[in-house]
Amino acid sequence: MSASAVHSLWTTAATAAEPISKIDAPKIEYGQLSPTLIVLGAAVIGVLVEAFVPRKSRYYAQVFVAVVALAAAFSAVVALAAGGYGTTKAHIAAMGAVAVDGPALFLQGTILLAGILGVFTFAERRLDPEAHGNRVDAFAAQAASVPGSDSEKAAVKAGFTTTEVFPLLLFAISGMLVFPAANDLLTLFVALEVFSLPLYLLCAVARRKRLMSQEAAVKYFLLGAFASAFTLFGIALLYGYAGSVSYATIAHVVDGTVTNVDPALAGTMGNDVLLLMGMALVVMGLLFKVGAVPFHMWTPDVYQGAPTPVTGFMAAATKVAAFGALLRLLYVVLPGMRWDWRPVMWAVAIVTMLGGAIVAITQTDIKRLLAYSSIAHAGFILAGVIATSPDGVSSVLFYLGAYSFVTIGAFAVVTLVRDAGGEATHLSKWAGLGRRSPLVAAVFAVFLLAFAGIPLTSGFAGKFAVFKAAAEGGAGALVVVGVISSAIAAFFYIRVIVLMFFSEPKPEGPTVAVPSPLTTTAIAVGVAVTLVLGVAPQYFLNLASQAGVFVR
Repeated sequence: MSASAVHSLWTTAATAAEPISKIDAPKIEYGQLSPTLIVLGAAVIGVLVEAFVPRKSRYYAQVFVAVVALAAAFSAVVALAAGGYGTTKAHIAAMGAVAVDGPALFLQGTILLAGILGVFTFAERRLDPEAHGNRVDAFAAQAASVPGSDSEKAAVKAGFTTTEVFPLLLFAISGMLVFPAANDLLTLFVALEVFSLPLYLLCAVARRKRLMSQEAAVKYFLLGAFASAFTLFGIALLYGYAGSVSYATIAHVVDGTVTNVDPALAGTMGNDVLLLMGMALVVMGLLFKVGAVPFHMWTPDVYQGAPTPVTGFMAAATKVAAFGALLRLLYVVLPGMRWDWRPVMWAVAIVTMLGGAIVAITQTDIKRLLAYSSIAHAGFILAGVIATSPDGVSSVLFYLGAYSFVTIGAFAVVTLVRDAGGEATHLSKWAGLGRRSPLVAAVFAVFLLAFAGIPLTSGFAGKFAVFKAAAEGGAGALVVVGVISSAIAAFFYIRVIVLMFFSEPKPEGPTVAVPSPLTTTAIAVGVAVTLVLGVAPQYFLNLASQAGVFVR
C-alpha cells in the first residue's frame, strides 16, 4: 500500500471519529506545593554549584544553600498551617496528586527540621584531625576512587571533599516531603524513588571504613530495589482492581460507592483477590522503609556501615516519611478493609517490638544497637497505627516528631567518640566515658533514657500517647506486649549508661572530639526538644491532634 493511501485512510479515520477536544493545561497550586518546590529548586542549584563554583568555595556555598532552602521551606509549611490548610482549607492539590492537609503539613515540618539538623551534622569538619593541612568531614575525599587506591590518596592530599552530599540530601528531603502527602499511587512511587536513590548513594561515601560503607550501600540498594518492585507490582494490582490509581477512587470501589464504571474495566473491577494482593504488596514496600520485622534485614548493616551523619538523618526522616505514607494508605484508601489489615498489622507490630528489643541485647556495636532500637520503635509506632482512631493518628504524629530529634541527637553524639581509626563504635570503647567526658556521657544518657521511655523525656510522652490510643482502639493485648518490650529495651539502654558512668576508663580508650558549633547545635536542639516534649508535651499533643485529620 502506498504512503499516500495510508495517509488518506488515516485522515478519513480521524475525520470520521469525534472531533478531538482540547487538552486542558494542568492546574497546579504553586503556593501550596511551595515547601517541596523550594527544596527541589535548591537541590538543582546545589548541582549547579558543583559545576560552576570553584572547589575552595563549594562547601560554604552548599551549606548556605541547603540551610536557607530548608528554613524557607519550613516557614512555608508554617505559613500554610497558619493559613488554615491543615484544618478548614485542607484539600487535594496538583490535579489530585498531592494532599495538603494536617498530617501532610505536620510531617513535612518535622522532616524539614530534621533535615536542617542533618545538614549541620553533614557539615561538621572539626572531628577528624586535619589531613595535609585541610579540614575533613565524614565523607570520602573523592567518592569515585577505589578505596585505598593512589587516586584516593591523591584526592586526600589535594584536600578534596565530596560536597555533592548536600544536593543529594536536598533531593532526598524533597522526595520525603511528597511521600506522606501523595494522594495517588503513582505519585507515591515516584516520591519513594526520589528519596531512596540519593540515600543509597549517601550510604556509600564514608571517609573511614570505605569498604564497609560501600557494602552497606549495595545491601540497601538491592533490598530497596526489591521493596520498590513489590510496591510497583501492588500498585499495578490495585489499578486493575479499581481502574484508577487515585486514593479516593480506590476507597470508593472498596466501599462499593463507586458510580460510573468503565465497561472495559467492569470484568476485573471489584475483584477482591486483586485488592488483597495489591494491598499486601504496597504495604510490604512501606513496612520495608519503616524497618518493621520481617522486612528489617537491611537496617543494622546499613546503619552500621553508612557515615554516621547519614545514619542519623536517615533513621529520623525516612521513618517519618514512611509512616506518614502508611497512615494515609490505611486510613484514606483502605478504611473499608480494616478487618483484613488489622490482624496482619497486629502480628507485624508484635514481632517488630519483641524482635527489635530482644536482638538489641546481644549487640556490641553502638550503631547496631541503635538500629535494633529503631526497629523496636517502629513496632511501638505501629501500635498507634493499629488504633484506627483520630487519637491514633495524632499519637503517631507526636511520636514521630519526638523520635526524630532524639535519633539525630544520639547519632550526633556517636560521631564525637573517636580513636585512631575514626569513630569508636564498639561498646567496650565507651567504658568509663562518663569520667573522661561527663557532659557528652550525660547528654547521651538523656537520649538513651528517652529511647527507653523514662518519664520526663519525650519518649515517655510519645509511648504513653501511642499505647493509650491503641488501648482505646481495642488493642489492649498489643499494649501489654509493648510494655513488656519496653522493659526489655530499657535493659540495654541502661546497660550502656552503667557502662559509661560506673566502669573504669581504659588507658588507651577513645577521646571525645570537640565539635564545631554545627554539631553542638544539633545535639543541643535534640536535648532541648527531648526535655520540653517530656516535661510539657500538652501543647505539642494538641498541635498533633489538630493536624490529625486526613482530607478525603
